[in-house]
Amino acid sequence: MFWRGVWGYLPANIVQALVGFGSILVFTRLLTPEEFGQYALGFSVMTLTHTCLFTWLEAAMARFWAAQKDPQSLADHFATLYRAFAWLAAAFVPAAAIGLWLWPAGAGVKWAAAAGLSSILARSVVRIAQERRRAAGMVGASVRLDITQNAGGFGFGAAFALLGLGGSAPLLGMLAAALVCMPFALPRELAATQGGNLDWQRLKRYAAYGFPVSAAMILALVLASSDRFLIAAFLNEASVGAYHAAYSLSNRTLDIIFLWLGAAGGPAMVMALERGGREALEKAAREQVSTILLITVPAAAGLALVARPLAEVMVGEGLRDAAAQVTPWIALAGFFGGLATHYLLQAFTLGHRTRLLLLASCVPVIANLALNLVLIPRFGLIGAAWTTAATYAFAAASYWTLGRRAMALPIPVDTLLKAGAATGLMAMTVMTVPPVGGLLELALKAGLGAVTYALAALAFDVANVRGPASRVFKAVQARWAT
Repeated sequence: MFWRGVWGYLPANIVQALVGFGSILVFTRLLTPEEFGQYALGFSVMTLTHTCLFTWLEAAMARFWAAQKDPQSLADHFATLYRAFAWLAAAFVPAAAIGLWLWPAGAGVKWAAAAGLSSILARSVVRIAQERRRAAGMVGASVRLDITQNAGGFGFGAAFALLGLGGSAPLLGMLAAALVCMPFALPRELAATQGGNLDWQRLKRYAAYGFPVSAAMILALVLASSDRFLIAAFLNEASVGAYHAAYSLSNRTLDIIFLWLGAAGGPAMVMALERGGREALEKAAREQVSTILLITVPAAAGLALVARPLAEVMVGEGLRDAAAQVTPWIALAGFFGGLATHYLLQAFTLGHRTRLLLLASCVPVIANLALNLVLIPRFGLIGAAWTTAATYAFAAASYWTLGRRAMALPIPVDTLLKAGAATGLMAMTVMTVPPVGGLLELALKAGLGAVTYALAALAFDVANVRGPASRVFKAVQARWAT
C-alpha cells in the first residue's frame, strides 16, 4: 500500500512543488513587500482557526475509517462526523465576523484575514472528503482533489492579484478553488451518511482522539507562525513578507516531500496495524522512514547550499537578500519539523495516545516564544530563523522520546548515517562550483549535487536503494533492447 501511494501521489506533489515555487515567483513580484506580509499574516490566521475548529474531524476520518466493520457502522461514522461539522459551521460564521470586527489590526491585514477565514468551511469539507479517500486507498480521487485545490488556488490567486486585490488575493484564490471542488467532493460524502445515525459515544471517542491532535497541531502552528506576528510587532510588515518568502522557499519545498511520503505512509501504517498487528506495523514504518531519510537529508542540505542563487531566481528583488540569509536555517528546521510531523507524530495516533502528543508539543512552543522574544529584537530575521531551527530539532526529540510510550516506531540509524555520509560528499562537490550567481549557478549546483548524491547513495546502499535501482536499470535496459 505504501509504494502504491508513493507513486500514486507523485503527480499531486509535482503540482504542489510547481505551485509552491510559482507562488513565491509570482506573488513576491505582483504584491508589494507589505502586501506579501499581509498575506502571510492572513494565511496564519486562516490556518490557526481551521486547525482549532475542524482539524479534529479530519483526523477522526483518517484514523477511524479503516476500523469500521460493516455498512451500518460506516454510515454512522459519516453521519456523526458531518453533523458535528454542521454544528461547528453554524457557530463559526458569526464568531469569525465578530472577531474580525474587534481585532485592532490594520485594514490590509484584516481584509487578508477575512479572505482566509471565508475559505475555511469549503476547504474543510474538501479536506474531510480527501482524508476519507486517502484512508480508503482511493489514490486517484484524492490526487484529483489535491491538484484542483492547489493549481486552482494558485491560478485564481494570481488573477486576483493582477486585479489589484493585494494581500487578500492568494487567499481568495484558495476559496475559489475549494468552491470548484465542492460539487465533486460533497455529494458522495452526503450519500455515505444515508441511513446513518448520530452516535454520541462515537462523537465522544472521536473528540477524545481528535481534540488533542488539533491542539498539538495548533501548538505546531504557533511554533511555525508566531514568529510572523512577533516580527510584525518588533520590525514591520515588509520584514514579515521577507521572512515568509524565505520560509516558503525552503520549508515548503521540504514539506512537499514529507507530505508526499506521509500521504502514502500514514494510511499504510494504520492499515498495517489494524489488519496485521505490530509486526506488520514495524515493517511498514521502517520502509517509510528509510525512504524519508533517503530523500530528505540531501534535500535539506541542498537547499542550504543553493540558498543565494535560489533566492536570486525565485524571490522578488525587495525580499531577496533576507530570503537568502534565512533559507539555510529554515531548511534545517524543515527537516526536523517534517520528520516530527509526518513520521514521529504517528506513534501517538497509532497508539491512541493523543493527549501525550499534546504534552510533547507544549515545551517546544514555549521555548520558541521565549527565544523569539529574546532574539528577534536583538538579531532581527536571522534571530527568528535560529529560533525556528533550534525548536524544531527539540520538537523532533520530544516526539521521539514521548512517542515511544505510545507506540515505538523504528529509527534506522544505519540509513541515517549512510545518507549523512552521501550528503557530505554531495556538499563538498557542490561547494567547488564558483559563485557565478543566478540561474546558471543554481543549475550547476543542483545538477552536480543530484548526480553526486545519487552515485554516493548507490555506493553506500542507502535505504537498500541498490536493489530497486538495479531492477529499474534492468527493466529500462530490456525495453531499450527491444
